[in-house]
Amino acid sequence: MKYQLFGKHTGLPVSQIILGAANFGARKGYGASAEEIPAILGTYADAGGNFIDISDRYQLGEAEEKVGEFIKSQRNNFVVCSKYTRSSESDPKPANLGNHRKSMQQAVDGSLRRLQTDYIDIYMPHYDDGLTPLEEIARGLEDLVKAGKVLYTGLANFPAWKASMVAQMVPLAALQIEYNLTQRTAERELLPMAGHLGIGTMFYSPLAGGLLTGKYRHGETGRLLRSRDDVVREDETTHGILNKLETIATETHSTSGQVALAWTFDRGGFPIIGARKINHLSEALNALELKLTDEHISELNVLSEISLGYPHDLLKTVQISY
Repeated sequence: MKYQLFGKHTGLPVSQIILGAANFGARKGYGASAEEIPAILGTYADAGGNFIDISDRYQLGEAEEKVGEFIKSQRNNFVVCSKYTRSSESDPKPANLGNHRKSMQQAVDGSLRRLQTDYIDIYMPHYDDGLTPLEEIARGLEDLVKAGKVLYTGLANFPAWKASMVAQMVPLAALQIEYNLTQRTAERELLPMAGHLGIGTMFYSPLAGGLLTGKYRHGETGRLLRSRDDVVREDETTHGILNKLETIATETHSTSGQVALAWTFDRGGFPIIGARKINHLSEALNALELKLTDEHISELNVLSEISLGYPHDLLKTVQISY
């Protein structure tokens, strides 16, 4: 496992792959078994992994409980990122939802209890709730840091303009975004903003819910089928990406999923692998040994390229270069 400093403004060394714990538990009816969870965590730790991503919402708090049980005797060896906004309750009351101070304070205290720790390394709202003033979020996070409950702050699923405003009020260490070969819209505003401000980026769904592994082509089940009654259909762009992943996988004696994950290593962020079974994690860890050529990366970039839209497309034609 390789380690890198997280962002440009921390001295925090984190592992190249983040372990996502969204599937740890079964309170929501779909997740890793009680036997599988410690095996996944143990395999990740044995490989040198030290960065775990979680939320109070995952499995209605059970995921945090499972992680807490595993790390309690070795807490200082792990970097834990947790999130709040939607509550750990199955049917939360209005006062327990959102990003306001009351929700934030209740959520962080609940997460600390479930994780069996007195601090969370990185803490952030899970979503922009569209209601809470940005200053309230910023000052609330700042107070958690001053209280010693949180070490670093971040945001997940916020528009770039709001994230940049929060970053002017409180030091932001982390930005969590969806990013993969079929979802590159973060390149329009979010990634340039994070790069400019030196914020560390966490990429969730780097395999697009399993789509980029090619498993849905072979009739396997997965997250994308839980809300559908039929097969996962491929549009022209996705079809081309999956074909190229298969070609590169054959050339490199790897798998499509490993190639897609290796592509994210070239993008300057940290992919989150949400393993539900031990083999999911093992395959992801093997991607660390995969070396894509410049040609491989270029081919995937071209096939998955998006229009950056206005004003970026215009600026490419009028800005001065020397």
